Amino acid sequence: MTPYNVRMNEEVFRALADALERGESAAVVTIVKSSGSTPQRVGAKMVVHADGRTAGTIGGGCYENDAIGKARLAMETGKPTIASYDLNEDLAAESGLVCGGRMEVFIDPVEATPRLYIIGAGHISLHLARFAAAAGFRVLVLDDRQKFANDERFPDAEIVVDEIPGWLKRESFPRSAFVAVVTRGHRHDMDALRSIGGRELRYVGMIGSRAKVARVREALADGSVPAEWLDRVHAPIGLAIGAITPAEIAISIVAEMIAVRRGAAPGGGRRGEAV
Repeated sequence: MTPYNVRMNEEVFRALADALERGESAAVVTIVKSSGSTPQRVGAKMVVHADGRTAGTIGGGCYENDAIGKARLAMETGKPTIASYDLNEDLAAESGLVCGGRMEVFIDPVEATPRLYIIGAGHISLHLARFAAAAGFRVLVLDDRQKFANDERFPDAEIVVDEIPGWLKRESFPRSAFVAVVTRGHRHDMDALRSIGGRELRYVGMIGSRAKVARVREALADGSVPAEWLDRVHAPIGLAIGAITPAEIAISIVAEMIAVRRGAAPGGGRRGEAV
């Protein structure tokens, strides 16, 4: 590999590492086979972000644009793929490239470790943080009570003790974030939903009985939260497994989040109240 390719690939890996640290998924596009005259050789890489931004290059032109589109699709499906390009005269003329070879690229989607924001540090949250961390989530617990939100109770999570609505408004959430609203009361739940309402998030769930959820939805019908966004909130939170105890409810929540993460279709049902 030439020094130029080494420098370019270092740029790609830095961009990928930065994206994953921010909780953003990406895809790595690598030339795995080439013959004839091609702008780049085997091993050249490009990282593609979900919004289409790139770092590195596999040679430019319309075939690179096509690979970017395929990379974004791979991020949505979570499935790697191989794309083949015949750099014939027509493609060369369209791209402004002088080449006439063939190449194959491997497109590998890389999912960031999903971040789970647990809003509230009660008994359900205690189990939820532990089970979610074991399932591969990067967990943050937010509460305004240090007595509940501390390292001793949540050894597997990052802890934030702050006024809940204010912190949520200031926080910049990655689009891949999961949020579980499990506070100590419906007023705090409403404040939390108002603070994040309208943001593009992978998953938002709220604890409560169906009656409580209906009351919260009615209270938020004042337009402070977009109705279409509120319709996507998983409430009552968790899968319908007949959960009663805090640990069982936490298991149902983690199961629902895993279903969303893996592209399954979670159902609904009766849940419990946060304590």
